[in-house]
Amino acid sequence: MYIESIALNNFRNYESMELGFSDRINILYGDNAQGKTNILEAAYVGATTQSHRMARDKNMIRFGEEEAHIRLNIKKREVGHRIDMHLRKNKPKVVSIDGLPIRKTSELFGLINIIFFSPEDLSIIKEGPSERRRFMDMELCQLSRIYYSNLANYNKVLNQRNNLLKSIAFHHGEADMLDVWDAQLVQYGKRIITERQNFINMLRDVVIRVHEMITGGKEKIEVRYEPNVSAEEFEETLVRKRDMDLRFTTTMSGPQRDDIGIYIGENDVRVYGSQGQQRTAALTLKLAEIELVKGMISDTPILLLDDVMSELDEKRRNALLTGIQDIQTIITCTGYSDFIRERVSLDRICKVTDGKVESISKKE
Repeated sequence: MYIESIALNNFRNYESMELGFSDRINILYGDNAQGKTNILEAAYVGATTQSHRMARDKNMIRFGEEEAHIRLNIKKREVGHRIDMHLRKNKPKVVSIDGLPIRKTSELFGLINIIFFSPEDLSIIKEGPSERRRFMDMELCQLSRIYYSNLANYNKVLNQRNNLLKSIAFHHGEADMLDVWDAQLVQYGKRIITERQNFINMLRDVVIRVHEMITGGKEKIEVRYEPNVSAEEFEETLVRKRDMDLRFTTTMSGPQRDDIGIYIGENDVRVYGSQGQQRTAALTLKLAEIELVKGMISDTPILLLDDVMSELDEKRRNALLTGIQDIQTIITCTGYSDFIRERVSLDRICKVTDGKVESISKKE
């Protein structure tokens, strides 16, 4: 699959822009703060309904405007599709596929699979568990509408339960109502825990193989799913820790507190890994994600690289370039001379200046 073109209206610093892409390597280069990342963000939003920056819809709309529009033309197994997305300041976004409005944004998932890799992802290992949960959730949501539905429902119930805990603590609300929310929380939570476990189980073998390639077999990596509570024990744990939840006025147990453990030998890379080991582990996760998605969807995902190459040394950069030869990749950078020096085939090169995109020849 690949993105044939993207069109933006009043998105970030773009008043109006349309850009076509090659189905292989595309370069968007230019100085900082010109709008390169905004194009990648728009593509990601168009595919997943969410910004990789966790930005709200109203913050992605051009200053002074009430609405923004993203249009993606994609090709999947030789069949063309069009995604239209309207972002509105004070109303829910409106999405249509091939001209037909969809009732739920979850209907968009599975149409297109995008993997986003930015310098922030190089910190996924040493940052808190929420970043690693997001890594699992964003890929699982694209692979399974059922997972997305379970996660959305779980978060709604979790919010309701936490509100009730606060109400009981401060306003003497009805504690018996917790049983109602607990039953729903367990229902959706068990499914989430099971799917995350399956995902990490499938990812594990790919991670070992990719990491061995990057390090030349000098280090052995292990990736483990570390659930806060098992699916089998979730219900009993909620009941047992209810007094604690009431004391802290929040739900202390459940998949909202899960983590991924990453180990080299017996050492926890999150805590004891060197900066180089942490960066290699983060790169390994992304490359393994690409390989896993390829196998699961019997197609190639789309890769967005936001100024990552400058953050990697030569060995890690070569490992990344080797892993993306057969998939559409859109890369942002300040210059593209390094790609030419490394003899990377650049199929499309564009210069971005203050919200304007200019296609150039490779000889510039």
